[in-house]
Amino acid sequence: MGRYSRLREIRRLDPAEDYERIHRSIALYEFPWDYTQGLGIAFLRDYGVPRISELLDRTQEFERAGQKRYDDTLLFGYEIAENGFESERGRAAGRHLNRIHAKYRIPNEDFLYVLATTVVGPKRWIDAFGWRRLCPNETEALALVGHRMALMMGISGAPSTYDGFEKLLDGYEREMFAYAPANRRVASATLRVMAGWYPRSLRPLVTRLLLALLDEPLSGALGFPIQPAWVRAAARRALRCRALVVRLLPARPRWWPARPRPRSYPFGWTLDDLGPHWAAGRPLEPLHDEHQGRHRSSDEQRTGGRTGGDGSYRASSGRK
Repeated sequence: MGRYSRLREIRRLDPAEDYERIHRSIALYEFPWDYTQGLGIAFLRDYGVPRISELLDRTQEFERAGQKRYDDTLLFGYEIAENGFESERGRAAGRHLNRIHAKYRIPNEDFLYVLATTVVGPKRWIDAFGWRRLCPNETEALALVGHRMALMMGISGAPSTYDGFEKLLDGYEREMFAYAPANRRVASATLRVMAGWYPRSLRPLVTRLLLALLDEPLSGALGFPIQPAWVRAAARRALRCRALVVRLLPARPRWWPARPRPRSYPFGWTLDDLGPHWAAGRPLEPLHDEHQGRHRSSDEQRTGGRTGGDGSYRASSGRK
């Protein structure tokens, strides 16, 4: 397969019908590393909002088990992207997410913003640092995946276009970004996780380079100093050099999609492993369309739309 063969294939697809297929191509074949980095920056953007960071800070999940919290967030997204919104496994991942979120009173606008970061963050990162920019079909597919996620999770008011998500994100940040001590605590815990992936001697440098990739509004909201211009330029130049190298590599073959390698689960995971320790003791929460009577299995009908934490919706214990 040539380097641009998959791009030509994506351009022939209809995003309105094939958005999940295109999304899998982005996340698992064309830009697996860049897509994950874009999501990582998206996590940090969430912490610039005091209302969000204070809730996360109260849970102490990042301080106690930051690597697991990071892994779990990525794995929930992976399960849905890999298996599809209408697959039982993808829908089971959605029920597990609902179970976690149901414990807290989270405003719909905060859900919308967090969702927007997962659409806009990867797009902006890939366009800036990927081996090529996203084509219009890929951009549209990202937005439609975000819209479909909102429908599945019962988040109202989600846009169906990328421009809509970007406008939502930028407007929310203008209104809600503000410094609070909780912002810095949660962001610092996450940066320690990211820096911890590298040898101890390199961690101060890695942390500084990560900070150099944050824009000024986000740095201010997190309480971090703006890095010198030469550090910011060096970080961006290094990423663009990487992109030039990746562009010369062969395309990832169809039989070799990118797979997550979560440090928290070296021997594999189940859906019940994902999330805070207390979540496994709570009943699964139906998805929004299941409240309306769609996609109800016979087990759900017997239990009023809920399932227990047994093996019915467990992922396989090993990596796929």
